[in-house]
Amino acid sequence: MRDVHGDRPLGDRRQGRLARAGLAALAAATLFGGAAACGAGAEAPAAQVAAPQSTAPVRQDQVQQELRRLEASYKGRIGMYAVDTGTGAKVSYRGHERFPLLSTFKAIACGAVLDKARRTDPGLMERRVHWKAAEEVRHSPISGGRGEAGMTVTELCDATIRYSDNTAGNMVLKQIGGPAGLTRYFRSLGDRHSRLDRWETDLNIWKPGERRDTTLPAAIGSDLRRLTAGDALVKQDRERLNGWLKGNTTGDERIRAGLPEGWTVGDKTGTADTAQGGANDIAIAWPPSGGAPIVIAVYTHRNESGIAPEDEVVARTATIAARGLGKIS
Repeated sequence: MRDVHGDRPLGDRRQGRLARAGLAALAAATLFGGAAACGAGAEAPAAQVAAPQSTAPVRQDQVQQELRRLEASYKGRIGMYAVDTGTGAKVSYRGHERFPLLSTFKAIACGAVLDKARRTDPGLMERRVHWKAAEEVRHSPISGGRGEAGMTVTELCDATIRYSDNTAGNMVLKQIGGPAGLTRYFRSLGDRHSRLDRWETDLNIWKPGERRDTTLPAAIGSDLRRLTAGDALVKQDRERLNGWLKGNTTGDERIRAGLPEGWTVGDKTGTADTAQGGANDIAIAWPPSGGAPIVIAVYTHRNESGIAPEDEVVARTATIAARGLGKIS
């Protein structure tokens, strides 16, 4: 059953992929505590992360044409950014336009917690967090009813990413200074655009033109690349984050479904019926050959409210992105 402000576990549906294959930085004290000039409302030109020169066959024109056609049939808006972490090759479509974050923020928030634990707060991941029943919000399949007993921060991150648990997500945010703390962490990654302003589940209430709780596909794609395949986290923490993403239960019909059997995918979805039928997914994906992974960010929403999100358009966009990078045929 779909939850309006969460992502639904879809089970193990990877056998259907073949049929759909065609389809460090600011100081830690500044990052996690206190007010900062680079808070939620700050905007500036995006900082560029240096990347190797591309040697892969990038088919940007073809990507543009295919996504225009898909967008027309979808009757909505599609944003996509993808990068080959080995070559630096990139493809994009509406990559510098704003889309609601929805639950995709949770991947970055857990990266921020790992970073804080490593830099300034040893023992944070094992610390037990408690909350009151009144603090629980809709779609909390793991944390619901566990406030008195509490959960460790590690357990909260696991629930936040793998099950898109909203109460767990809010408890994770509390460890880094709330929505403003996450916005500061975005800035520390060189992302001058992404911002979180509200908590779950209010952050899912969005309308076109609104800037609160939004990102650009190119911005968050670069963030995810730094966290999962770059230097933002030490190896141990990077592997832990990637492990949570690989174990996600809510994304089998999105980016995972758009890549052929044999690819290993770690992702974080975002879904909200109330946000113009929003369906998002951000992922790191390793090819069967064992080569460098690619990072894909897909954001979609309908032109009108009251229309359900569509997983298939996310999967088809991922297929187009991977083909544009020359990673699949």
